[in-house]
Amino acid sequence: MQVLRGIPERAHQACVLTIGNFDGLHLGHQALLRLLTDKAGALGVPAVVMTFEPHPREYFAPHDAPARLASLREKLLLLSSCGVDRVHVCRFDARFAAQSAASFIDDVLIGGLAVRHLFIGDDFRFGARRTGDFAMLQAAGREHGFGVESMPTLTIAGERASSSAVRNALASGDLVHAAQLLGRPYSIAGKIMHGDKIGRQLGFPTINIQLKHRRPPLSGVFAVGVEGLEPTRIAGVANVGIRPTASDAGQARLEVHLLGWSGDCYGAHPRIHFLHKLREETKFSSLDALKAQIARDTDAARGWFTLNPNCLHD
Repeated sequence: MQVLRGIPERAHQACVLTIGNFDGLHLGHQALLRLLTDKAGALGVPAVVMTFEPHPREYFAPHDAPARLASLREKLLLLSSCGVDRVHVCRFDARFAAQSAASFIDDVLIGGLAVRHLFIGDDFRFGARRTGDFAMLQAAGREHGFGVESMPTLTIAGERASSSAVRNALASGDLVHAAQLLGRPYSIAGKIMHGDKIGRQLGFPTINIQLKHRRPPLSGVFAVGVEGLEPTRIAGVANVGIRPTASDAGQARLEVHLLGWSGDCYGAHPRIHFLHKLREETKFSSLDALKAQIARDTDAARGWFTLNPNCLHD
C-alpha cells in the first residue's frame, strides 16, 4: 500500500475514493472499504483513502478530543489489510479547515485525485464551517462525471457501529461488546521500550509498550494475548494506566507480564489483544501490597485462559 502526505496538485491516474478518520476500523468502516475495493476492481483503478492527521476534533478542541482507538501507524496497517491501494494522509490545520467546500471539490476531488467514484458515510460534511454535504457532492458528480454513493449506517444488535460506540464500550470495560463492533478484540501495537524495572523488582517482569503521547481508550488490568514475539500468541496480564502506586508522573503506560515466556525483545513491535478485564487500576499502600495483588491478577488470568483455551488462536 502506498502512503502519501497531502494531495498532489494534479492527479496522474483516476481512482475510487473514500474519506474519513477511520479510527479503529470498526465493522462499519470495513463494510465501506469492501464497497471501495470492489468498485475499484470493477473500474480498474486504485482504491484510495483520504484521512487526516491530526483528527479534526484534536485540532478544534485539543483538550476535549476523544481518545484515539489507533495510532496513525496502526490505522495504516489496518487499511492495508483491507486491500486499500493508496492512502493520502492530509494534515488538518488552519489552512485545511478554512478551505471552502467548492474548492475542496475542484482542487482535491477533481484536480488532485481525479475521482471516478466516491463513497462517503451518511453523515459526511466537508469544507469550511461544514457547508458541504451529500447533495453538493452529487451535483458536482453529475457535472464532472463521477459517481457518489452514501454508505448507510451499519447496526449491530440495534446499535450504530461507530468509533464513539467502541470508545464507550472500552471505557466501561465491556471488551466483548467492543469486539462485536470491531469484528475482532481491541488491540494496541507499539515498540517495546526499556522501563524502570519495578515489575522485575517485584518478581513480575514486564514488557513496556511505547504509547508516546497517546491517551489509551481503556484502563485497568486485563488478560491479554501478545502477538508478534512468537509464531502463536502469548498469554499475559496487562496494566493500562498511570501506575499510581509506583509513580506520580500521571503518564499513561502499557505494561504486560508474559505468562510462561521470557526473552530479550526490546525494539520489537508486538500487538496486545485485550481479551478480558480483571479489575480497575488501584493505588495500593505499599509495593508489597501491589506485589500481592499482581500475584492474584496472574492467578486470575491463568484461570481465565484455562476456561477459554481458544482465545489465543483467533
